[in-house]
Amino acid sequence: MNYADFHRRSIEEPDAFWAEQAKLVDWHKPFDTVCDYSKPPFVTWFAGGQTNLCHNAVDRHLATRPDDKALIWVSTEVDKEVVYSFRELHAEVQRMAAILRELGVKKGDRVLVYMPMIAEAAFTMLACARIGAIHSVVFGGFASVSLASRIDNAAPTVIVSADAGSRAGKVVPYKGLLDEAIKLAKAKPTKVLMVDRGLAKFERSAGRDEDYATLRSKHMNTQVPCEWVDSTHPSYTLYTSGTTGTPKGVQRDTGGYCVALAASMKHIYLGKPGETYFSTSDIGWVVGHSYIVYGPLIGGMATIMYEGLPIRPDAGVWWSLVEKYKVTSMFSAPTAVRVLKKQDPAYLKKYDLSSLRALFLAGEPLDEPTATWISESLGRPIIDNYWQTETGWPILSLCNGVEQLPSKFGSPGLAVYGYNVKLIDEATGKEMTHSDEKGVVMIEGPLPPGCMQTVWQDDERFVKTYWTVLDGKHMYSTFDWGVRDKDGYYFILGRTDDVINVAGHRLGTREIEESISSHANVAEVAVVGVADQLKGQVAMAFVIAKDASALGDQAARLKLEGEIMKVVDSQLGAVARPSRVLFVTALPKTRSGKLLRRALQAVAEHRDPGDMSTIEDPTALQQVKALVG
Repeated sequence: MNYADFHRRSIEEPDAFWAEQAKLVDWHKPFDTVCDYSKPPFVTWFAGGQTNLCHNAVDRHLATRPDDKALIWVSTEVDKEVVYSFRELHAEVQRMAAILRELGVKKGDRVLVYMPMIAEAAFTMLACARIGAIHSVVFGGFASVSLASRIDNAAPTVIVSADAGSRAGKVVPYKGLLDEAIKLAKAKPTKVLMVDRGLAKFERSAGRDEDYATLRSKHMNTQVPCEWVDSTHPSYTLYTSGTTGTPKGVQRDTGGYCVALAASMKHIYLGKPGETYFSTSDIGWVVGHSYIVYGPLIGGMATIMYEGLPIRPDAGVWWSLVEKYKVTSMFSAPTAVRVLKKQDPAYLKKYDLSSLRALFLAGEPLDEPTATWISESLGRPIIDNYWQTETGWPILSLCNGVEQLPSKFGSPGLAVYGYNVKLIDEATGKEMTHSDEKGVVMIEGPLPPGCMQTVWQDDERFVKTYWTVLDGKHMYSTFDWGVRDKDGYYFILGRTDDVINVAGHRLGTREIEESISSHANVAEVAVVGVADQLKGQVAMAFVIAKDASALGDQAARLKLEGEIMKVVDSQLGAVARPSRVLFVTALPKTRSGKLLRRALQAVAEHRDPGDMSTIEDPTALQQVKALVG
């Protein structure tokens, strides 16, 4: 079929189009209506229908492929590899579901998951879906303050965690961070379920902490049937940084998400039942939810869950897994490819990659040189795709499962079916209809199935943050600039707000600023995202010290910089640590006191800051110029 017609039908005849896609999943009770958009911008997909994510990911495959590989856990950190068939995965998920039930978890309760990349994390997510609980996964690299804010917002009945993760062979203890976060949080869980990997010693809190291995042995044969839930039942919340300090809990439904993932495996990711999918992400991010745990399993594929780095034990480790498990679709991030680009190219020729249909990349803009290098090295199609935590699956990509279309390096492709993408002039609110005109990438409502329902327990914030009414139509903003060429291919040009993208991790500059401000010798701070060859962007902080005498010489400045970085590490985690903390006596502001972030960022990137006629103190920018060289 012609892709242009496929996309057009999804926009002009959404009910017929999505009713067809809904046949890709099992329904316990058929839906009454496909799309209810009577209360824009809120949309209800497949109202009246009942289904279960765990049933679609695991149980329904038992009849046709019980002994096929389902979950392949590989850790180069602890040198272990375990393969679970659909039958074995089904048994483990039921055990975890039985444990959660014993700990008091009921349908609609929240379970917070703070875990490394281990199989038990996937069991927990699927077990929550099985019993109708709502999981909220927090990335294992987050420190206590970040974790506490998410505990307070989710108010979990149970937290599932582990003694430690591991990175580059170094143990990263979790339990101390978790205990501190629970201490800081107002919402206290009734139970904490601990998976002891034997990596780090930890203190148990009597009456609260439970041991996973002990409870698992008690439920070796417990049967826990799937709880059939309404299509609209929340499946999970996942926190994403915003322009304000408080992270937003993106709330996802069940039925729409299940259909969106099933359709994407077929039309975008070229997956077929019985094949193997390998996403190198982490379950703490949306890619890990959609394309490590749920999407591939819903599609009847084996999914590889990898704990480790792309260059340890050597730069061929990922390609060895492609060969060993005959991976057909692989999903990674541009940063990882840039890391591999620095390694010996012989590793890419060492393994048989003939099973691989395509390498998909997302998480941050993919630059043309990186795309060209990996394409020539692999000899396989490189398919960029662009999406967000909020959407749960791609907004822009190539749907080669519908029609084979060429990649344009530097572009994530065309608007994906279901997404009515527009480029809007920020000043006038008018749609850009000509090619190569810059505008804000927006989506005309309703959002397609699988996208966020709302912000957890805050409908007002959902509407206020994301939606604008233009010419009587509700428009969702991605907060990204973009242009579209004459063939309809989009190019993403960067954020319109103060969120930065560090190696695919979205970080709010406000969160980092608040953390830095808590240091006793910080009077004022500005954090901006600065272009970086390896990570796409890095955070750079400009600080005015309360006591400038403490900055007497280079050694004193480096000491204070180190202290500030430690504060960010301890409160937000290493993922949020600025690349540099530079000390200034003034920050560039307008006469009305507004911080000139764009100018600060431009100078830090050695670009012309443009018209500075509104700046109060021109020497502020000159200081920054001198510091960044």
